[in-house]
Amino acid sequence: MSAELTRALRDKALAEGFSDFGICRPDAAPHTAQRLAEFVGDGRHGQMGWMAERMNWRGSAAALWPEARSVIMLAENYGPDHDPLEALAHKDRAAISVYAQNKDYHDVVKKRLKRVGRWLIEQADGAEIKVFVDTAPVMEKPLAMAAGLGWQGKHTNVVSRRLGSWFFLGAIFTTLELEETNGEVDHCGSCRKCLDICPTDAFPAPYQLDARRCISYLTIEHRGPVDVALRKGLGNRIYGCDDCLAVCPWNKFASRAAEIKYHGRAELQSPRLGELAVLDETEFRALFSGSPIKRIGRNGFVRNVLYAIGNSEDAGLLSVVQALCEDEDETVADAARWACGELVQTVKD
Repeated sequence: MSAELTRALRDKALAEGFSDFGICRPDAAPHTAQRLAEFVGDGRHGQMGWMAERMNWRGSAAALWPEARSVIMLAENYGPDHDPLEALAHKDRAAISVYAQNKDYHDVVKKRLKRVGRWLIEQADGAEIKVFVDTAPVMEKPLAMAAGLGWQGKHTNVVSRRLGSWFFLGAIFTTLELEETNGEVDHCGSCRKCLDICPTDAFPAPYQLDARRCISYLTIEHRGPVDVALRKGLGNRIYGCDDCLAVCPWNKFASRAAEIKYHGRAELQSPRLGELAVLDETEFRALFSGSPIKRIGRNGFVRNVLYAIGNSEDAGLLSVVQALCEDEDETVADAARWACGELVQTVKD
């Protein structure tokens, strides 16, 4: 297809609210399959069994949809207006990952992708598309690098010279042969701030992640009790972790998200742990309606809150914890008993 269509497509994507745009071939990241196999083979995917079950598709974008000829990669800025690390100093309050403080990005991004995709179909009769945003077996990060949106940093997340660390990725696969954009190269240099700041040592080496030690994985994907040895490292982080993103020097070029749906809701910016711990199922669903946090359910959420309370050193929360020591959910009860022990020790000290 002509360069003119590619330019018009870029203009359309930016007009719809996307922050950056690139195009690559489905087979533009040939090393993905091998790296994924090594990751899963070492067991670093933890309980995310779906990664192993669909490795043949996840390892090759070309295998996912053989008819696809181009992949349009799009970046969506969700940058905060403050330093997320500041929340870690307030131990009686919860630290929630920036992206989860308002609407679920899956819904927002997918709607934009569909609008861009429909426009493309209108311009090229007979074209077909499929849109993906973090819910299908697509390795978006290597494709984003191939399309020029950024590079996978030492923390394995994508970093952009324009957007820093704060952006989501969306993909439009199409049967059209579109003009490719230039890929990006690594600009991390000798910096290792993202590796050094990790409180649970989740990076065995630069560019490698062990999800089983990652706070984002532990607070979102992991089911059941978290390893006792890792609980102190969670601090007051109850959903996700922004540490390795927030410390990246490339964030000096980042800006606040233009999309108001990504601006943090007041009640989710450092909420009190004591108030969150007592939520029942109905209250949990009401508070997190339309939020990505709803996916972990009340039990997983309260488990995380109780670990944070155990790390708070706030003996005033002891009565809240004691009331949950016999919770119907055994994982919640286990977390409450652990938190109770930690707070009792605080009193003794």
